[in-house]
Amino acid sequence: MVVLNDPYLGGTHLPDVTIIAPVFSDGQLTGFLANRAHHADIGAESPGSMPISRDLHEEGQVIAPTRIVRHHETQGQILKALMQGMRNPTESMGDFSAQISANRRGLLRMQELITKMGRQSYIESQSALNDYAECLAQDTLAELPVGEYCFEDVMDDDGQELQDIPIRACLSIDAEGVMVDFAGTANQVAGNINCPLSVAAAAVFYVFRCLMPTQTPACAGSFRPIRLLAPEACLVNASRPAAVAAGNVETSTRIVDVVIGALAKAAPDRIPAASHGSMNNLAMGASAAHNHDAWDYYETIGGGMGAGPLSGGLSGVQTHMTNTLNTPIEVLEMSYPLRINRYEIRRSSGGDGQHRGGDGLIREYEFLCPTQVTLLTERRRHAPWALGKASPGQCGVNDLNGEQLPGKVSLQLKAGDILTIKTPGGGGWSL
Repeated sequence: MVVLNDPYLGGTHLPDVTIIAPVFSDGQLTGFLANRAHHADIGAESPGSMPISRDLHEEGQVIAPTRIVRHHETQGQILKALMQGMRNPTESMGDFSAQISANRRGLLRMQELITKMGRQSYIESQSALNDYAECLAQDTLAELPVGEYCFEDVMDDDGQELQDIPIRACLSIDAEGVMVDFAGTANQVAGNINCPLSVAAAAVFYVFRCLMPTQTPACAGSFRPIRLLAPEACLVNASRPAAVAAGNVETSTRIVDVVIGALAKAAPDRIPAASHGSMNNLAMGASAAHNHDAWDYYETIGGGMGAGPLSGGLSGVQTHMTNTLNTPIEVLEMSYPLRINRYEIRRSSGGDGQHRGGDGLIREYEFLCPTQVTLLTERRRHAPWALGKASPGQCGVNDLNGEQLPGKVSLQLKAGDILTIKTPGGGGWSL
């Protein structure tokens, strides 16, 4: 098995660790199996490994593709070297071991399937599945009017004083499919909101996958008719060693907003308004002290979903590019020196309209010991946009002890400090 997290060699950002295993059948390579897990500790100086960074190497350990299992044996020296950079090596060792174990279980099940089907039948069926997915994708794109549709939105800031950073996309739709061109997007920046092209591609593919029928297989064939162009060393096609920690979580979400904004011009009866537009990232932790072991914790917080042609947006949910779920208060308070004083819907934060945008959330943390905290958030300056004559959602607010904080900031908090996150609402929708 091979382990990697290098964003410029197949990864996304450093906390996302991927482990890949080859699948053999009858002694022949038949495919690959992989899993990717987000690690709250990947060796950055700041707890949660989501720092306010200016360079890739400030974000933790960069793992180039490395054999972590050879001849079925886990490479202890490789793991030991990785653990030396971790804040809590016992927990980190468990995370890596779990990924290796998951792959081993997956290999057994894949080999059972291939044996049952027969290798040749499996390969032919895989090819047929991709062809079927491509047909469904082409049928979906054929429903969109031929033409060019452009949209531009901005990132609030890069955490390094640069503000209002544009992302622009032009969709060219024709009989062959769709070309998404990011010409006009800002150059890569000093802060960590840059992203590799693979992240931009994932955001684009996601949007078009949402238009496809629910039975469309999740495979490469469904994306064959979709092509991307992005200038080298721009915000959505960054070059090494640009920092990318927030590109995977914040810029990816804005790419979704830009693509659906362009599609709204092509198919206004099918496309929703902008959702809350941020994963509202909160990373925190501390070194061993104050009767607690060293700890790292990272969570994202939901917000308001944009309203659409058929209904209003949902409230207090994760949307689009995020794939994390709610952390129960009880689990958080039992595991870490924290208290959650408030966790509620942020009423009336969604935009008005024929269909109303969903409301955001309010989550209030009280810290029971000194803690380092990092916030990586968006839509604190620019509200989630509405469609038609509706109103935008409200911007998010980060607050420490009654004082408003920037969208991206790292702080050393003391016992008794109270941090309140108010997430944005979704945009409204009207004809």
